[in-house]
Amino acid sequence: MNIPTLQAVWHSPFLNNTLGEWTLGVITFLVTLTVLPLIRRYIAARRRRSIEQGREQSHNAVELVGLLAERTRRLFLWSVALYLGSRYLELPPRIERATTFVIVTMFWFQVALWAMAAVRFSIDAKRARSDALDTVLSGSIDVILFAAGLIIWSMALLLALDNLGVQIKPLLAGLGIGGIAIALAVQTVLSDLLASMTIALDKPFGIGDSLAVDNMQGTVEHIGVKSTRLRSISGEQIIVANADIVKARVRNYGRMVDRRAVFQFSLSYDTDVGALAAIPAEVRRIVEGQPKTRFDRCHFLNYGDSGLQYEVVYFVTTPDYIAYADIQQAINLAILQKFRELSVQFSAPTRALVYIDNTGASHPAAPAAKS
Repeated sequence: MNIPTLQAVWHSPFLNNTLGEWTLGVITFLVTLTVLPLIRRYIAARRRRSIEQGREQSHNAVELVGLLAERTRRLFLWSVALYLGSRYLELPPRIERATTFVIVTMFWFQVALWAMAAVRFSIDAKRARSDALDTVLSGSIDVILFAAGLIIWSMALLLALDNLGVQIKPLLAGLGIGGIAIALAVQTVLSDLLASMTIALDKPFGIGDSLAVDNMQGTVEHIGVKSTRLRSISGEQIIVANADIVKARVRNYGRMVDRRAVFQFSLSYDTDVGALAAIPAEVRRIVEGQPKTRFDRCHFLNYGDSGLQYEVVYFVTTPDYIAYADIQQAINLAILQKFRELSVQFSAPTRALVYIDNTGASHPAAPAAKS
């Protein structure tokens, strides 16, 4: 009786492959499926431990590698193990095609996930480097991620089809013709989408900024792919299409460094000339006595119909409107008190009254103060 040697068993055929080839393929598959998850868990655990210990994220290459490890899917690791293990085997054509389809699909799916994670990582890194752009980027994140996702997943799909042997040139030509038809049908939506990209790239405003758009005014709550939402002063939400807001003249009060304040008052023509000359210095002292103010000027500018008109200009060194209103109120009260101490009277608009007697004759009446 012939007993087969180990070498003969090793090279004996089994399902189109020798036993040795099957053994190498299975060992490679199992080792890969064991080692890669361990490496992924180790990298991800170190990143989580660093975050739990309260360390500031450095947003460097090491941090990015840890994030990509966390975004790696288990199915992708299975696909890598299957690919490496199948290199030692000669599979039937049908199984070979199925294996290639699974490996290629999972590979480009994982690449797209990594690319999306890298885009989000770059956005977070830019926000960490510049706090001034925080509100701008917060409002643009959805738009940037939408556009990046559209490009990344489209490229991943086309590359996967190309690797699977699909002729993508005719497909691209067909998509181009179909895209023109779709663009004509949804041109309003595309216009808003392009406008949202303009807002994301140009950064004219961000979340929390107070805007005046034509005759509307409100605070930005959300910047979407199609529209921007404002919360008006009276409380209701205003929804403006991105295409309209890009075309409009927008005043962004949220980017104010300081606020220029101008107000006028009018004094009686009976006021003493010496008192008139002393008023600018008194007003300057009052304005400079308020916190967060920078005095500019106070001048007697015009002879009005009912009085001598002064104009005062100063700056509030904070853009907060409530702070400006409090300061203006304090200035008004201080000016009123000072003028009473100086016996200076404000002028009041007057009007001429005419009365008609029983004979039909008109007679002028004494001027009366306008109520």
